[in-house]
Amino acid sequence: MKEQFVMPAKLRTISIVLLAIGILALIIGIFALNGPVSGTRFWIVLFFNAIFFLFMTLGALIVLCAATLAQGSWHIAYRRVIEAIFMAMPVFAIIAFIIMMCLVWGDKSAIYAWADKSLVAHSKLLQKKSAFLNPTFYTILAVIMLGLWTYFGYHIRKLSLKEDLSTAGTTKIFWKTYRVAAIFVAFYYVSNAVSTWQWIMSIDVNWYSTLFMWYIWASLFVSSIAVITLFVILLRNLGYLEWITYEHLHDMGKFMFAFSIFWMYLWFAQYLLIWYGNIPEETTYFTIRAWGSYHTLFYINLIINFCAPFLILMTRDSKRNYTIVAYMAILVFIGHYLDFYLKFMPGPLKNNWHIGWYEIGITLGFIGLMILVVTRNLSKAPLFLKNHPYMKEAIIHQS
Repeated sequence: MKEQFVMPAKLRTISIVLLAIGILALIIGIFALNGPVSGTRFWIVLFFNAIFFLFMTLGALIVLCAATLAQGSWHIAYRRVIEAIFMAMPVFAIIAFIIMMCLVWGDKSAIYAWADKSLVAHSKLLQKKSAFLNPTFYTILAVIMLGLWTYFGYHIRKLSLKEDLSTAGTTKIFWKTYRVAAIFVAFYYVSNAVSTWQWIMSIDVNWYSTLFMWYIWASLFVSSIAVITLFVILLRNLGYLEWITYEHLHDMGKFMFAFSIFWMYLWFAQYLLIWYGNIPEETTYFTIRAWGSYHTLFYINLIINFCAPFLILMTRDSKRNYTIVAYMAILVFIGHYLDFYLKFMPGPLKNNWHIGWYEIGITLGFIGLMILVVTRNLSKAPLFLKNHPYMKEAIIHQS
Protein backbone atom coordinates (compact mmCIF):
# COMPACT_ATOMS: atom_id res chain seq x y z
CA MET A 1 0.00 0.00 0.00
CA LYS A 2 1.48 3.34 -1.14
CA GLU A 3 1.02 5.80 1.71
CA GLN A 4 3.57 8.48 0.77
CA PHE A 5 2.78 10.56 -2.30
CA VAL A 6 5.59 11.40 -4.70
CA MET A 7 4.72 13.89 -7.40
CA PRO A 8 5.21 12.37 -10.88
CA ALA A 9 7.59 14.27 -13.13
CA LYS A 10 4.93 14.59 -15.84
CA LEU A 11 2.43 16.18 -13.46
CA ARG A 12 5.09 18.56 -12.14
CA THR A 13 5.97 19.57 -15.71
CA ILE A 14 2.32 20.21 -16.58
CA SER A 15 1.78 22.37 -13.50
CA ILE A 16 4.95 24.40 -14.14
CA VAL A 17 4.02 24.92 -17.81
CA LEU A 18 0.53 26.12 -16.82
CA LEU A 19 2.01 28.45 -14.20
CA ALA A 20 4.51 29.79 -16.78
CA ILE A 21 1.64 30.49 -19.20
CA GLY A 22 -0.10 32.47 -16.46
CA ILE A 23 3.02 34.49 -15.65
CA LEU A 24 3.59 35.18 -19.35
CA ALA A 25 -0.02 36.35 -19.76
CA LEU A 26 0.41 38.62 -16.72
CA ILE A 27 3.63 40.17 -18.08
CA ILE A 28 2.14 40.75 -21.53
CA GLY A 29 -1.02 42.12 -19.90
CA ILE A 30 1.00 44.70 -17.93
CA PHE A 31 2.26 46.23 -21.18
CA ALA A 32 -0.64 45.48 -23.55
CA LEU A 33 -3.70 46.21 -21.40
CA ASN A 34 -3.61 49.93 -20.79
CA GLY A 35 -6.29 52.58 -20.94
CA PRO A 36 -9.63 52.85 -19.10
CA VAL A 37 -11.28 49.67 -20.43
CA SER A 38 -8.21 47.46 -20.95
CA GLY A 39 -6.74 48.50 -17.61
CA THR A 40 -9.98 47.59 -15.85
CA ARG A 41 -9.96 44.25 -17.67
CA PHE A 42 -6.40 43.61 -16.47
CA TRP A 43 -7.27 44.13 -12.80
CA ILE A 44 -10.73 42.55 -12.66
CA VAL A 45 -9.54 39.30 -14.30
CA LEU A 46 -6.70 39.05 -11.78
CA PHE A 47 -9.02 39.82 -8.88
CA PHE A 48 -11.72 37.43 -10.04
CA ASN A 49 -9.29 34.50 -10.38
CA ALA A 50 -7.61 35.23 -7.05
CA ILE A 51 -10.94 35.23 -5.19
CA PHE A 52 -12.27 32.19 -7.05
CA PHE A 53 -9.25 30.01 -6.26
CA LEU A 54 -9.02 31.37 -2.71
CA PHE A 55 -12.63 30.31 -2.18
CA MET A 56 -11.92 26.86 -3.68
CA THR A 57 -9.25 26.24 -1.05
CA LEU A 58 -11.36 27.78 1.71
CA GLY A 59 -14.26 25.52 0.65
CA ALA A 60 -12.14 22.44 1.35
CA LEU A 61 -11.67 23.61 4.94
CA ILE A 62 -15.42 24.16 5.24
CA VAL A 63 -16.10 20.65 3.91
CA LEU A 64 -13.70 19.13 6.45
CA CYS A 65 -15.06 21.12 9.41
CA ALA A 66 -18.70 20.44 8.49
CA ALA A 67 -17.99 16.70 8.19
CA THR A 68 -16.08 16.78 11.50
CA LEU A 69 -18.99 18.42 13.32
CA ALA A 70 -21.36 15.85 11.81
CA GLN A 71 -18.96 13.15 13.08
CA GLY A 72 -19.00 11.65 9.62
CA SER A 73 -16.51 9.04 8.50
CA TRP A 74 -17.00 9.23 4.73
CA HIS A 75 -14.30 11.89 4.24
CA ILE A 76 -11.63 10.36 6.48
CA ALA A 77 -10.44 7.96 3.76
CA TYR A 78 -9.25 10.93 1.69
CA ARG A 79 -8.84 13.54 4.42
CA ARG A 80 -5.22 14.16 3.47
CA VAL A 81 -6.43 15.34 0.05
CA ILE A 82 -8.83 17.82 1.66
CA GLU A 83 -6.05 19.04 3.95
CA ALA A 84 -3.63 19.48 1.06
CA ILE A 85 -6.17 21.67 -0.76
CA PHE A 86 -6.96 23.99 2.13
CA MET A 87 -3.26 24.23 3.00
CA ALA A 88 -2.88 25.98 -0.37
CA MET A 89 -5.08 28.78 1.00
CA PRO A 90 -2.21 31.00 2.31
CA VAL A 91 -0.72 31.26 -1.18
CA PHE A 92 -3.99 32.42 -2.74
CA ALA A 93 -4.75 34.61 0.28
CA ILE A 94 -1.48 36.53 -0.22
CA ILE A 95 -2.15 36.96 -3.95
CA ALA A 96 -5.74 38.10 -3.31
CA PHE A 97 -4.65 40.52 -0.58
CA ILE A 98 -2.02 42.18 -2.78
CA ILE A 99 -4.56 42.67 -5.57
CA MET A 100 -7.19 43.99 -3.14
CA MET A 101 -4.77 46.55 -1.75
CA CYS A 102 -3.98 47.72 -5.28
CA LEU A 103 -7.70 48.11 -5.97
CA VAL A 104 -8.72 50.03 -2.85
CA TRP A 105 -5.57 52.16 -2.37
CA GLY A 106 -4.76 52.65 -6.04
CA ASP A 107 -6.82 54.62 -8.53
CA LYS A 108 -9.14 51.73 -9.43
CA SER A 109 -12.57 53.31 -9.02
CA ALA A 110 -13.76 51.54 -12.19
CA ILE A 111 -13.91 48.38 -10.05
CA TYR A 112 -14.75 49.81 -6.63
CA ALA A 113 -16.63 53.10 -7.09
CA TRP A 114 -16.72 53.59 -3.32
CA ALA A 115 -12.90 53.77 -3.21
CA ASP A 116 -12.96 57.09 -5.12
CA LYS A 117 -13.38 59.95 -2.63
CA SER A 118 -14.59 62.37 -5.32
CA LEU A 119 -17.39 59.98 -6.33
CA VAL A 120 -18.39 59.42 -2.71
CA ALA A 121 -18.55 63.19 -2.14
CA HIS A 122 -21.20 63.52 -4.89
CA SER A 123 -23.27 60.43 -4.03
CA LYS A 124 -25.61 60.32 -1.03
CA LEU A 125 -25.94 56.52 -1.37
CA LEU A 126 -22.17 55.99 -1.24
CA GLN A 127 -21.94 58.35 1.71
CA LYS A 128 -24.46 56.24 3.60
CA LYS A 129 -22.39 53.12 2.92
CA SER A 130 -19.03 54.75 3.60
CA ALA A 131 -18.82 53.49 7.21
CA PHE A 132 -18.65 49.91 5.86
CA LEU A 133 -17.20 50.58 2.39
CA ASN A 134 -13.97 52.48 2.83
CA PRO A 135 -10.33 51.48 2.17
CA THR A 136 -9.27 51.43 5.83
CA PHE A 137 -12.11 49.23 7.08
CA TYR A 138 -11.81 47.02 3.97
CA THR A 139 -8.10 46.48 4.67
CA ILE A 140 -8.56 45.74 8.38
CA LEU A 141 -11.31 43.19 7.74
CA ALA A 142 -9.33 41.56 4.90
CA VAL A 143 -6.32 41.09 7.21
CA ILE A 144 -8.51 39.63 9.98
CA MET A 145 -10.46 37.25 7.74
CA LEU A 146 -7.56 36.00 5.63
CA GLY A 147 -5.37 35.71 8.70
CA LEU A 148 -7.88 33.73 10.75
CA TRP A 149 -8.89 31.47 7.85
CA THR A 150 -5.21 30.63 7.38
CA TYR A 151 -4.69 30.14 11.12
CA PHE A 152 -7.60 27.70 11.45
CA GLY A 153 -6.36 25.76 8.43
CA TYR A 154 -2.85 25.44 9.87
CA HIS A 155 -4.19 24.53 13.31
CA ILE A 156 -6.45 21.76 12.03
CA ARG A 157 -3.65 20.39 9.84
CA LYS A 158 -1.27 20.44 12.81
CA LEU A 159 -3.77 18.48 14.92
CA SER A 160 -4.22 15.95 12.12
CA LEU A 161 -0.47 15.30 11.86
CA LYS A 162 -0.19 15.14 15.64
CA GLU A 163 -2.90 12.48 15.72
CA ASP A 164 -0.74 10.22 13.54
CA LEU A 165 1.86 10.21 16.33
CA SER A 166 -0.58 9.78 19.20
CA THR A 167 -1.47 6.57 21.04
CA ALA A 168 -3.81 4.27 19.15
CA GLY A 169 -7.37 4.35 20.52
CA THR A 170 -7.16 7.79 22.12
CA THR A 171 -9.79 10.38 21.14
CA LYS A 172 -8.27 13.46 22.79
CA ILE A 173 -7.09 15.05 19.53
CA PHE A 174 -10.31 14.06 17.76
CA TRP A 175 -12.40 16.06 20.22
CA LYS A 176 -9.96 18.95 20.17
CA THR A 177 -10.31 19.07 16.39
CA TYR A 178 -14.07 18.96 16.86
CA ARG A 179 -13.98 22.07 19.07
CA VAL A 180 -11.68 23.95 16.70
CA ALA A 181 -13.96 23.07 13.77
CA ALA A 182 -16.98 24.40 15.69
CA ILE A 183 -15.24 27.73 16.35
CA PHE A 184 -14.13 27.99 12.72
CA VAL A 185 -17.62 27.32 11.33
CA ALA A 186 -19.10 29.98 13.62
CA PHE A 187 -16.44 32.49 12.53
CA TYR A 188 -16.71 31.52 8.88
CA TYR A 189 -20.41 32.24 8.57
CA VAL A 190 -19.87 35.76 9.89
CA SER A 191 -16.76 36.35 7.79
CA ASN A 192 -18.44 34.83 4.72
CA ALA A 193 -21.13 37.49 4.85
CA VAL A 194 -18.62 40.31 5.33
CA SER A 195 -16.21 39.07 2.63
CA THR A 196 -18.88 38.53 -0.01
CA TRP A 197 -20.50 41.89 0.69
CA GLN A 198 -17.22 43.81 0.63
CA TRP A 199 -15.21 41.93 -1.97
CA ILE A 200 -17.88 40.91 -4.50
CA MET A 201 -21.28 42.56 -3.99
CA SER A 202 -19.76 46.04 -3.59
CA ILE A 203 -18.43 45.82 -7.17
CA ASP A 204 -22.05 46.58 -8.14
CA VAL A 205 -22.18 49.20 -5.42
CA ASN A 206 -25.81 50.27 -5.84
CA TRP A 207 -27.12 46.69 -5.86
CA TYR A 208 -27.86 44.45 -2.88
CA SER A 209 -29.30 41.00 -2.18
CA THR A 210 -30.11 39.35 1.14
CA LEU A 211 -29.40 35.92 -0.39
CA PHE A 212 -26.06 36.74 -1.92
CA MET A 213 -23.82 35.31 0.81
CA TRP A 214 -25.71 31.99 0.76
CA TYR A 215 -25.51 31.89 -3.00
CA ILE A 216 -21.74 32.40 -2.88
CA TRP A 217 -21.41 29.73 -0.18
CA ALA A 218 -23.33 27.14 -2.22
CA SER A 219 -21.16 27.88 -5.25
CA LEU A 220 -17.83 27.58 -3.45
CA PHE A 221 -18.96 24.45 -1.55
CA VAL A 222 -20.00 22.43 -4.60
CA SER A 223 -16.98 23.55 -6.65
CA SER A 224 -14.69 22.59 -3.74
CA ILE A 225 -16.30 19.14 -3.68
CA ALA A 226 -15.54 18.92 -7.42
CA VAL A 227 -11.87 19.85 -6.87
CA ILE A 228 -11.55 17.32 -4.01
CA THR A 229 -13.09 14.67 -6.27
CA LEU A 230 -10.67 15.42 -9.10
CA PHE A 231 -7.62 15.11 -6.85
CA VAL A 232 -8.92 11.87 -5.31
CA ILE A 233 -9.50 10.33 -8.74
CA LEU A 234 -6.09 11.56 -9.93
CA LEU A 235 -4.34 9.93 -6.95
CA ARG A 236 -6.37 6.75 -7.44
CA ASN A 237 -5.27 6.58 -11.07
CA LEU A 238 -1.63 7.10 -10.01
CA GLY A 239 -1.85 4.05 -7.73
CA TYR A 240 -2.48 5.82 -4.41
CA LEU A 241 -5.53 5.73 -2.10
CA GLU A 242 -6.02 2.01 -2.76
CA TRP A 243 -8.63 1.92 0.00
CA ILE A 244 -10.93 4.27 -1.94
CA THR A 245 -13.83 2.30 -3.40
CA TYR A 246 -16.97 2.88 -5.46
CA GLU A 247 -18.72 3.65 -2.16
CA HIS A 248 -16.56 6.73 -1.61
CA LEU A 249 -16.94 7.76 -5.25
CA HIS A 250 -20.68 7.43 -4.89
CA ASP A 251 -20.61 9.83 -1.94
CA MET A 252 -18.66 12.43 -3.89
CA GLY A 253 -21.11 12.13 -6.76
CA LYS A 254 -24.02 12.53 -4.36
CA PHE A 255 -22.55 15.71 -2.91
CA MET A 256 -22.04 17.23 -6.36
CA PHE A 257 -25.59 16.24 -7.30
CA ALA A 258 -27.19 17.50 -4.08
CA PHE A 259 -25.37 20.82 -3.83
CA SER A 260 -25.89 21.57 -7.51
CA ILE A 261 -29.60 21.41 -6.74
CA PHE A 262 -29.11 23.52 -3.62
CA TRP A 263 -27.16 26.08 -5.66
CA MET A 264 -30.04 26.23 -8.16
CA TYR A 265 -32.55 26.65 -5.34
CA LEU A 266 -30.68 29.71 -4.05
CA TRP A 267 -30.12 31.06 -7.57
CA PHE A 268 -33.83 30.82 -8.35
CA ALA A 269 -34.87 32.19 -4.96
CA GLN A 270 -32.67 35.27 -5.46
CA TYR A 271 -33.83 35.75 -9.06
CA LEU A 272 -37.52 35.27 -8.23
CA LEU A 273 -37.49 37.74 -5.33
CA ILE A 274 -35.87 40.39 -7.51
CA TRP A 275 -38.10 39.62 -10.51
CA TYR A 276 -41.44 40.00 -8.76
CA GLY A 277 -40.21 42.85 -6.55
CA ASN A 278 -39.23 44.71 -9.74
CA ILE A 279 -37.25 47.38 -7.84
CA PRO A 280 -34.88 49.22 -10.22
CA GLU A 281 -31.95 49.09 -7.76
CA GLU A 282 -32.24 45.28 -7.74
CA THR A 283 -33.28 44.46 -11.31
CA THR A 284 -30.29 46.31 -12.77
CA TYR A 285 -28.08 43.38 -11.68
CA PHE A 286 -29.95 40.91 -13.90
CA THR A 287 -30.74 43.30 -16.75
CA ILE A 288 -27.20 43.26 -18.17
CA ARG A 289 -26.64 39.58 -17.35
CA ALA A 290 -29.90 38.02 -18.58
CA TRP A 291 -30.84 40.46 -21.37
CA GLY A 292 -27.60 42.26 -22.15
CA SER A 293 -24.44 41.06 -23.86
CA TYR A 294 -23.89 38.35 -21.20
CA HIS A 295 -27.18 36.56 -21.92
CA THR A 296 -25.54 33.57 -23.67
CA LEU A 297 -23.17 32.98 -20.74
CA PHE A 298 -26.10 33.49 -18.37
CA TYR A 299 -28.05 30.55 -19.79
CA ILE A 300 -24.98 28.36 -20.34
CA ASN A 301 -24.28 28.89 -16.64
CA LEU A 302 -27.67 27.39 -15.72
CA ILE A 303 -27.24 24.44 -18.07
CA ILE A 304 -23.76 23.53 -16.80
CA ASN A 305 -24.38 24.11 -13.09
CA PHE A 306 -27.85 22.62 -12.76
CA CYS A 307 -29.20 20.77 -15.78
CA ALA A 308 -26.06 18.70 -16.46
CA PRO A 309 -25.40 17.53 -12.85
CA PHE A 310 -29.10 16.95 -12.24
CA LEU A 311 -29.65 14.80 -15.34
CA ILE A 312 -26.30 13.00 -15.50
CA LEU A 313 -25.71 12.31 -11.79
CA MET A 314 -29.28 11.33 -11.01
CA THR A 315 -28.77 7.58 -11.30
CA ARG A 316 -26.84 5.38 -8.89
CA ASP A 317 -24.70 3.86 -11.66
CA SER A 318 -23.48 7.23 -12.93
CA LYS A 319 -22.26 8.20 -9.45
CA ARG A 320 -20.26 4.97 -9.26
CA ASN A 321 -18.49 5.45 -12.60
CA TYR A 322 -15.05 7.03 -12.28
CA THR A 323 -15.10 8.49 -15.80
CA ILE A 324 -18.53 10.08 -15.48
CA VAL A 325 -17.82 11.51 -12.02
CA ALA A 326 -14.45 12.88 -13.17
CA TYR A 327 -15.93 14.59 -16.21
CA MET A 328 -18.80 15.96 -14.13
CA ALA A 329 -16.34 17.33 -11.56
CA ILE A 330 -14.49 19.15 -14.35
CA LEU A 331 -17.81 20.45 -15.72
CA VAL A 332 -18.94 21.66 -12.28
CA PHE A 333 -15.60 23.42 -11.77
CA ILE A 334 -15.90 25.15 -15.17
CA GLY A 335 -19.55 25.99 -14.50
CA HIS A 336 -18.88 27.73 -11.21
CA TYR A 337 -15.86 29.47 -12.69
CA LEU A 338 -18.32 30.87 -15.23
CA ASP A 339 -20.77 31.71 -12.44
CA PHE A 340 -18.09 33.75 -10.65
CA TYR A 341 -17.16 35.38 -13.96
CA LEU A 342 -20.75 36.63 -14.26
CA LYS A 343 -20.57 38.03 -10.72
CA PHE A 344 -17.42 40.07 -11.34
CA MET A 345 -17.29 41.27 -14.95
CA PRO A 346 -20.55 43.12 -15.78
CA GLY A 347 -20.10 45.82 -13.11
CA PRO A 348 -16.64 47.13 -14.10
CA LEU A 349 -16.54 46.14 -17.80
CA LYS A 350 -20.22 46.61 -18.71
CA ASN A 351 -20.54 45.18 -22.26
CA ASN A 352 -16.79 45.20 -22.95
CA TRP A 353 -16.17 41.69 -21.64
CA HIS A 354 -13.78 39.15 -23.13
CA ILE A 355 -12.83 35.52 -22.80
CA GLY A 356 -9.56 35.81 -24.67
CA TRP A 357 -5.85 35.18 -24.35
CA TYR A 358 -5.50 37.12 -21.12
CA GLU A 359 -8.43 35.48 -19.30
CA ILE A 360 -7.41 31.99 -20.43
CA GLY A 361 -3.73 32.55 -19.67
CA ILE A 362 -4.31 33.91 -16.15
CA THR A 363 -6.75 31.08 -15.36
CA LEU A 364 -4.30 28.41 -16.56
CA GLY A 365 -1.65 30.02 -14.38
CA PHE A 366 -3.85 29.78 -11.29
CA ILE A 367 -4.70 26.15 -12.12
CA GLY A 368 -1.01 25.33 -12.47
CA LEU A 369 -0.26 27.05 -9.16
CA MET A 370 -3.03 25.09 -7.43
CA ILE A 371 -1.78 21.75 -8.77
CA LEU A 372 1.79 22.59 -7.76
CA VAL A 373 0.96 23.71 -4.21
CA VAL A 374 -1.62 20.98 -3.49
CA THR A 375 0.62 18.14 -4.72
CA ARG A 376 3.50 19.57 -2.68
CA ASN A 377 1.29 19.50 0.40
CA LEU A 378 0.23 15.93 -0.40
CA SER A 379 3.85 14.80 -0.31
CA LYS A 380 4.41 16.20 3.20
CA ALA A 381 2.32 13.63 5.10
CA PRO A 382 1.19 9.99 4.74
CA LEU A 383 -2.08 9.60 2.83
CA PHE A 384 -3.29 7.03 5.34
CA LEU A 385 -4.42 8.38 8.73
CA LYS A 386 -2.96 6.00 11.30
CA ASN A 387 -4.80 6.75 14.54
CA HIS A 388 -8.03 8.48 13.58
CA PRO A 389 -10.89 6.77 15.46
CA TYR A 390 -13.06 6.67 12.32
CA MET A 391 -10.44 5.37 9.87
CA LYS A 392 -11.60 1.76 9.96
CA GLU A 393 -15.22 2.84 9.53
CA ALA A 394 -14.15 5.04 6.61
CA ILE A 395 -12.46 2.15 4.80
CA ILE A 396 -15.47 -0.21 5.12
CA HIS A 397 -17.87 2.66 4.39
CA GLN A 398 -20.97 1.83 2.36
CA SER A 399 -22.90 4.56 0.58
